[in-house]
Amino acid sequence: MFEKTIINDIIQGEKCMERTENLIMQEDRWKPLKEMNLTDDFLFDVATTELENCKTIIELSTGLRLKSLKWKEGQKVIHNIPGKRGIRMDFVAESEDGRVFDVEMQNRKEGNIPKRTRFYQALMDAPLLKSGEKGFDKLKPLFIIVICDYDPYGMKKYCYTFESRCKEQPDLLLGDEVTKLFLSTKGENEDEVSKELVDFLHYITESNERGLPEECDERLRRLHESIQEIKTSTSVEVEYMKMEERERLVKEEATERGLREGRIRGREEGEERLARLLINLSKQNRQEDSNRALKDLEYRKKLYEEFGL
Repeated sequence: MFEKTIINDIIQGEKCMERTENLIMQEDRWKPLKEMNLTDDFLFDVATTELENCKTIIELSTGLRLKSLKWKEGQKVIHNIPGKRGIRMDFVAESEDGRVFDVEMQNRKEGNIPKRTRFYQALMDAPLLKSGEKGFDKLKPLFIIVICDYDPYGMKKYCYTFESRCKEQPDLLLGDEVTKLFLSTKGENEDEVSKELVDFLHYITESNERGLPEECDERLRRLHESIQEIKTSTSVEVEYMKMEERERLVKEEATERGLREGRIRGREEGEERLARLLINLSKQNRQEDSNRALKDLEYRKKLYEEFGL
């Protein structure tokens, strides 16, 4: 009986949780493997387990030509000192001449990406120097490449390249050998960048036959063949289905926990609100109104308004 009298107070909390649940479902609706693009985390992660695909992505992103590439051992996940935040990167590789490339796929505009690259750079550099070591010559040239499925700066550029320069003498480089590239799939300045870059950025948003130009770089064509092989792989699809099922169960559990917490909070707030109302009525010796408020929901609402509760 008591729960019925406060149901209106908890319903708003439940509606809020329901809206949150609907938003989660809309945002993370299951997408078949064959419909995925390289902007999707799962496909990008699987594709970049092949070193040749990583080499193609780096070359098309930077315009560089690499003789060979190797994995940067131990740098998929970098731990910080205990209690401090570490990082997990999409992939990190090193060229034959010692240049290090960190490539990240960013399909949502969230967080402070420029400051994140600053943090990544610091944690990637730190392990290269031993305690007490003199000099900093062991720090290798570093490229941090963030591929964005949006325009990070709103200037309709396919590529935003950043290097440290002297403010008073713009042609004077700092010389720290760090280059940060923010690539955008939403660029419109085709005449200022290479066709290879434009084709690649268009392809990652439509990673299928339609997204592959008839005349394109052979490296992009090979990447496409690798992507098609992944999409038609039974073993990859099985792994994807398992992952989706695990994520679905986790989300369902989290949603249910959120609903329970919402109900508890709503009930507690409703009880507190009702208690304040009864105290106010008692101070005014309105026992009849108190009794009616416990039985009549509409009348209780009017009393809430009367006391500003």
